[in-house]
Amino acid sequence: MPKTKTVKKTPNDFEHDAWAKGKYLLGIDEAGRGPLAGPLTVAGVIFEPGYENPDIYDSKGLSEKKRDALYETIMEDALWFQIVQVSEADIDRYDIYHADQLAMAQIVREAPEAVVVTDAMPLDFPDREVYHPVKGDQKSVSVAAASILAKVTRDRTMLMYDEVWPVYGFAKNKGYPTKAHLEAIEKYGITEIHRRSFAPVRAVQTKLDLFGEEF
Repeated sequence: MPKTKTVKKTPNDFEHDAWAKGKYLLGIDEAGRGPLAGPLTVAGVIFEPGYENPDIYDSKGLSEKKRDALYETIMEDALWFQIVQVSEADIDRYDIYHADQLAMAQIVREAPEAVVVTDAMPLDFPDREVYHPVKGDQKSVSVAAASILAKVTRDRTMLMYDEVWPVYGFAKNKGYPTKAHLEAIEKYGITEIHRRSFAPVRAVQTKLDLFGEEF
C-alpha cells in the first residue's frame, strides 16, 4: 500500500485570534540576511479575514517553481502588501540585524492598522499588538506569504546582478558564501553590491586597501 504524503500546512492561529477581535494581521519576514552580496529584502502581507491557502508555507520549504507560482497568487489575493529592498550600504551602515529591524518597522508604519507578527524579530510599537515567534513563517500564513514575496523578489534581483557580474555565479549562489563565490572574490575582488561589513568581504577589502588596488 503506497504511503500517504504529508503536506506541510501553515496554521492560522495568529490570524484567527486577530480576526476574532475584528482586526487585520500583518505578517512580516525577510530574505537575504546571510549573503555576502545583494540587498536584504523584507516583505509584509495582510490578507482579508478568513483567508485560507494551504499551499502557502515557509519559503525555504518550497521549490523555486512553487514559490514563483505562489508569488503571483499572494500579490493577487493580498489585501495589502509591501516589499522593501535594503541596500548593501545601509546593511553596512546599520548592521544586518538593525537594517532588518528598521525595514520591518517601516512596513509597520506604512501598513493599515493591524496586529503584527514577525519571524523572530522584536519590534517596538507600544500601540500595537506585536508578536515575534521563532519560525513565525511556519506559524502564520501571513508571515509565510511575506517570506515568499521576499525570497522571490530577492532571487530575481540576484539573477539581474548575475548578468552584470557573471563571474561570481549570483544566479546560482544568490550571493551566499559558497566555495565558488569565495574563490571569485579572491580572484576578481569585490563589487559595489558586496557587503563590506561582512568578514570575507572585509578581508578582501583590507587587502585592496593595503596594496592600493581597485576592482
